[in-house]
Amino acid sequence: MTPIDQQCIDTIRFLSIDAVQKANSGHPGMPLGAAPMAYALWDRHLRHNPKNPEWFNRDRFILSAGHASMLVYSLLHLYGYDLPIEEIENFRQWGSRTAGHPEYGLAPGVECTTGPLGQGFAMGVGMGMAEKHLRAVFGDVDGRALLDHYTYAIVSDGDVMEGVACEAASLAGHLGLGRLIYLYDDNRITIEGSTDLAFTESVDGRFQASGWHVQVVEDGTDIDAIDAAIQAAQAEASRPSLIRVRTHIGFGSPRADSAKAHGEPLGADNVAATREALGWDHPPFFVPEDVRTHCANAVIRGANVETAWNARLDAYRQEQPERAALLDTLMRGELPDDWDTDVPSFDAADKPIATRSASGKVLNGLARRIPTLFGGSADLGGSNKSELDDAGDFLDASPEGRNIHFGVREHAMGSIVNGMALHGGVFPYGATFLIFSDYMRPALRLSALMKVPSLFVFTHDSIGLGEDGPTHQPVEQMMGMRSIPGFTDFRPADANETAAAWRVALQRRGPSGFALSRQNLPVLGDAARIEAGVARGAYVVSEPEGDGPDVVLLGTGSEVHLAMSAQTVLGDRDINARVVSMPSWQLWFEQDDGYREGVLPSGVPVLAIEAGLGLGWREIVGDGGAVIGLDRFGESAPGEVVMTKLGFNVDNVVAQATELAGRKRPGLNRHPAAG
Repeated sequence: MTPIDQQCIDTIRFLSIDAVQKANSGHPGMPLGAAPMAYALWDRHLRHNPKNPEWFNRDRFILSAGHASMLVYSLLHLYGYDLPIEEIENFRQWGSRTAGHPEYGLAPGVECTTGPLGQGFAMGVGMGMAEKHLRAVFGDVDGRALLDHYTYAIVSDGDVMEGVACEAASLAGHLGLGRLIYLYDDNRITIEGSTDLAFTESVDGRFQASGWHVQVVEDGTDIDAIDAAIQAAQAEASRPSLIRVRTHIGFGSPRADSAKAHGEPLGADNVAATREALGWDHPPFFVPEDVRTHCANAVIRGANVETAWNARLDAYRQEQPERAALLDTLMRGELPDDWDTDVPSFDAADKPIATRSASGKVLNGLARRIPTLFGGSADLGGSNKSELDDAGDFLDASPEGRNIHFGVREHAMGSIVNGMALHGGVFPYGATFLIFSDYMRPALRLSALMKVPSLFVFTHDSIGLGEDGPTHQPVEQMMGMRSIPGFTDFRPADANETAAAWRVALQRRGPSGFALSRQNLPVLGDAARIEAGVARGAYVVSEPEGDGPDVVLLGTGSEVHLAMSAQTVLGDRDINARVVSMPSWQLWFEQDDGYREGVLPSGVPVLAIEAGLGLGWREIVGDGGAVIGLDRFGESAPGEVVMTKLGFNVDNVVAQATELAGRKRPGLNRHPAAG
């Protein structure tokens, strides 16, 4: 290690602990210990262009241990990203781009939002899967793969303890993601103390058993040894790599190798002692000119690397113009021309069809026009109707395949889909039963926080699934999905609403989830009207034959058809009922008051009907309305029997609608627009 190497490492360390100390909040210990490995990676290996953080063929770097956020902020500042020293000094403050944990879209160069441990690890696997697939799809130019970047991450003891990382690591090994390289900061300390309190397994053995290439660097300050290990990992093309680096949390400080170095500032006296111990005789936030000059070379290198790749891309455009045109479209984050041409429409005369089956038909229509629609199911492909016909399986031996078999790994699947969406170039989806969205909750939340276009297919959407019983019958999951700010929920009532939901979802910024029925549902017809209605979250499905409505029957999913049956009975009793379908709360709350007034007019009572938790519907029906929902779990019986016994039958809807008819609503419920 040269003197300039040591200066750069110490600059990273002290920018980090100075920012934590000024904020009086943060995690100083890991940056002190992990700075050498981060420097070795960024200075000697990472191919990136700080002046163009979105360059498509860049190497991806993830700090999965997001609590050590100042480590990545220091690197971004030194290596030329648009993150000035004022942002370092403003760490963890209101309006700062240097948030407490790295946030995608806030600081340039942050590839994903991390902090919930294990999520960054799993998102990196998604990036590696997208890279491997696209590399196979777009092939070679001049005898070399056009897309040839790596995905790197620094992971912590906490990351490798989390279950999501175990799931993702197992799949990564199975798929042979040879361009996935993780540096494991083995500092053996967590918040409560030594990892020996709870974690004594052989991490090396576990990853080896999962098909990873594992190396060990015993001295975390030996950047030459770390450099050599990274080179060996790069040479291992058939397996993902874990490099376990033995480090010391709080290196150089009086709190070294203690839990106190983990999650609290060192304190002024300890910061001063650390400066003395490491020979850093500089004021806070000082960057030596030699360090600035050395790190500035990354900008020159990055521009040169991107320029060289662009020349290869130009050659590819000459050799394979059609594929190159597709790649250009994908790199812009756009859908191909005529992407929805093959999406089927359905006729009211068609046989009833489950929305999960309709979704499968739509998905295959989309796949014919979107060559990188890429995804699969957590071992439920046949039930979820999520398989792409004649598209092959994505496996180590067939990376061009588009059907991903995630295995029984819902938690990792959600995070992997997010990683693929962040990588770009693919339109990723993952599928399972709605009840198992609970396993995916952290990933769903992060997808919305990052505003990435992840697509989640959730079938068997209610107690209507029947005999599997309450363990598999979702009751609160739909409301849980709706409660996530910026997450677009869809519970379509028929095949045409399902097709419209897919169209809307693919054009939105941010994630979407589809809750789809197991049971067959009649086709509503009038696809164009439905298309417009779904895009606005709710619309009038059926008007009464008489004058303006006395009551509005508001349903979602299969309950829309229940409302229509009840409308007929109410009409025979001279009660005029309007039927409204509300496939998406998120889209509904984005509409202006005028549109909402036209669908749910003031003064007309609303009866909401949904075979799920009633909590939350009061926001929509207001004080003058009512809800037929569930405040209990389901039962094991045929789906129609469960629905009838729990109140989702025509008689109950008619009785409650009759009671509501003639009431005056206090006025249109005013709800703030969704995020």
